[in-house]
Amino acid sequence: MKTKASQRPNKFAVATALQEIGLLLRLKKKDQYRSRAYAKAAQAIAELDTDLGKLVQEKRLTEIKGIGESLAGVIEGLYNTGRSTMLEKLREELPTGVIALSQVPGLTLKKIQALNKALGITSVADLKAAIEAHKLQEVPGFSSKTEDALRQQISRYENRDDRMLLIHALRIAQKVIDHMRTFDVLVRADVAGSARRWKETVSSIRVTACVSGNLSAAVEHFLLLPPITRIENRSKSSATVRLIDGISVSLSVATTQNYWNLLHQQTGSKAHRERLEAIAISKGIKLAPEKMALIGGRKKLAIESEADIYRHLDMQYVPPELREDEGEIEDALAHKIPDDLVTTEDIKGMIHCHTTYSDGSNTVEEMARAAESMGMKYMTITDHSPTAHYAGGLKIDRLKKQWDEINRVQERVAIKLLRGTESDILRDGALDYPGDVLKEFDVIIASIHNRYKLDEDQMTTRVITAMKNPLFKIWGHPLGRLVLRRPPIDCRVEEVLDVIARSGAAIEISGDPHRLDLEPRWIKEARKRRITFVISTDAHSISDLNNLKFGIGIARRGGVRRGEVLNTLNAKAFQHSVKPSS
Repeated sequence: MKTKASQRPNKFAVATALQEIGLLLRLKKKDQYRSRAYAKAAQAIAELDTDLGKLVQEKRLTEIKGIGESLAGVIEGLYNTGRSTMLEKLREELPTGVIALSQVPGLTLKKIQALNKALGITSVADLKAAIEAHKLQEVPGFSSKTEDALRQQISRYENRDDRMLLIHALRIAQKVIDHMRTFDVLVRADVAGSARRWKETVSSIRVTACVSGNLSAAVEHFLLLPPITRIENRSKSSATVRLIDGISVSLSVATTQNYWNLLHQQTGSKAHRERLEAIAISKGIKLAPEKMALIGGRKKLAIESEADIYRHLDMQYVPPELREDEGEIEDALAHKIPDDLVTTEDIKGMIHCHTTYSDGSNTVEEMARAAESMGMKYMTITDHSPTAHYAGGLKIDRLKKQWDEINRVQERVAIKLLRGTESDILRDGALDYPGDVLKEFDVIIASIHNRYKLDEDQMTTRVITAMKNPLFKIWGHPLGRLVLRRPPIDCRVEEVLDVIARSGAAIEISGDPHRLDLEPRWIKEARKRRITFVISTDAHSISDLNNLKFGIGIARRGGVRRGEVLNTLNAKAFQHSVKPSS
């Protein structure tokens, strides 16, 4: 039976149901393709800018990318009746609360089903109560040890910081900005918060908007953003919402005369801003989110850019990447912040690029032409070495074929191609490939790709041994971390940096948004030792060449200056600086 039009679910309710189906299918682990299809369909429906009812009525759902006849039938049923036979069946097959319980590390579907059958557990709260009452030990397969482990995992789950990778945050922020650009009196919109400071991970997305008209109208326009499923709070000049995937997004709006202070306040960090507010008070100035004015007077200080905020405080401008209260306040007061922090425009060469010869998606020529179109003067072709067999590491016969192709492509492009390798650092610290082969490369990036769990002594010895090799020139994604997925290797970093400083090698700052390695604190330690850097993309495709901006962001957070980066040099100087020595 069809529901009345007034009772029909909106697109967000339909999207939420599709999302639940996708999650339940994923937990069953029987049809991961369908699981992904439902997840994508949920996102597509939530982001529709056309009326869902009209698409259903006109039988046009299959015009939406990724939605076939089967999915269209499910969506039509959800819209017309508010029900889905598939969803109801999945809910019957799986325990109540299975999605929330599956978020607790260590709880598999099999364990959740066992706990539900034996103890009726349907929520994390039920699980906590059962653990405190030591009831889990009554369930086959569970013990006091299991209880202790789950108690710790629940604590981590409840105190988790739901952070996302910077790259995902920036993509969502850009969608918000694109949406705000359709507001007729928008002057500008900017990413703010920790994303603007290029932090590796972001807990919530902040966007600021400058308008020449009504603030509340701008907020109302923001609330029309397609993926919004819940409005958490709103005021005349701001709103915070949740998107379909649970991500928190806030918008703050100001008129032109107040905008720069708003952007500064929303950028943070909190510690940096609080220090500035204290300095302002000491100078008889009140620095508030909406204005900057003399204390005890009505006169507002003119602010036409963020630099004016610092100027009124007799300070040097502090770039967003440095606003962490980690010494930049003192440097700004003393006018010691470098004016030549590295920028994307400074980079002349694309470093650390993979091709179809190992695990890349594009050919040597495709990568070369893409880098050339970006204005690059040279590129290192650094495919994997033989030990990285899982990534198509090149054995010597295939390596020679690659060199022949590089030579052929070089005749067709203006960009200088340097033949290199990302050589594995083996367990004993040796570099992959025999020495006579290594000497033939223009550049060697040496990286760790396995045996990440060696203890501190073993790992330190391994890395230092590699650093002492005269053929070694660039330490690739140095500590091997994967942000939110794998911690850095366990080694005495400062000891390694001391060895690199003596060897004259350089350190890669990886722009791979999943790595962003080194961390800024270690970049600062390397700079103290006058170690040089290359800012790389670790590109495995043409699109990955855009990783450069992430490398620049993390380098600037570490205070890296133009003259400290080897790939700001011209091709000849760069090649000379990284050529393996005998």
